[in-house]
Amino acid sequence: MKTYNFRVVVEPDEDFDGNPSGWHAYCPVLEARGASTWGATQGEAVKNIESVVHMVVASMIAHGESIPDAPSDEVEVSVEPRVAVTV
Repeated sequence: MKTYNFRVVVEPDEDFDGNPSGWHAYCPVLEARGASTWGATQGEAVKNIESVVHMVVASMIAHGESIPDAPSDEVEVSVEPRVAVTV
């Protein structure tokens, strides 16, 4: 069993007129595979990107693709179970 800890970016989002419009969240190392989402609040965006990252990784496993384990500033891999807590 391996535990993957992916870095995500959560930033304020704007509509086409430059007005505040929720929060954009993405996982840089998985973004090309669709790991991008948004939320009305920062907390909602974090919750949504967590779900999206899980879905992307599950899809990669189902299709026999390798899960990225580098670069080290984007993903941390451990051979033991871990629990991440964001506060």
